[in-house]
Amino acid sequence: MIGRLNHVAIVVPDLVAAAATYADMLGARVSAPVDLPAHGVTTVFVELPNSKIELLHPLDEDSPIQSFLDRHPSGGIHHICYEVDDIYAARDQLRDQGARILGDGEPKPGAHDKPVLFLHPKDFDGTLIELEQV
Repeated sequence: MIGRLNHVAIVVPDLVAAAATYADMLGARVSAPVDLPAHGVTTVFVELPNSKIELLHPLDEDSPIQSFLDRHPSGGIHHICYEVDDIYAARDQLRDQGARILGDGEPKPGAHDKPVLFLHPKDFDGTLIELEQV
């Protein structure tokens, strides 16, 4: 069902500083920040030869990742994202197997304007998983 690893998302307390670290210290190609009001985050993508790193920062204090940053002021890994060919088929198969889909269970446009879903971390060994249709 799952395809390749699309990205690893890291919540950061300072998006500008984190982007500079990847660009200046590691020599990575870093995107411009993009606000995603539907998800309550500002995101920057770090391009890697085989995947991406997504740097996340709360868009405002109501952001769903603000509580993560409150618990982990230095930031940290938030989720991993896998690609799927058909997000609806993946959702239905996972639901049939007992996995919990977060939110209302309907895919929403993600950072790349592709449909995404999140799976409950308690069903996946403590890891929040995002599925993105490619």
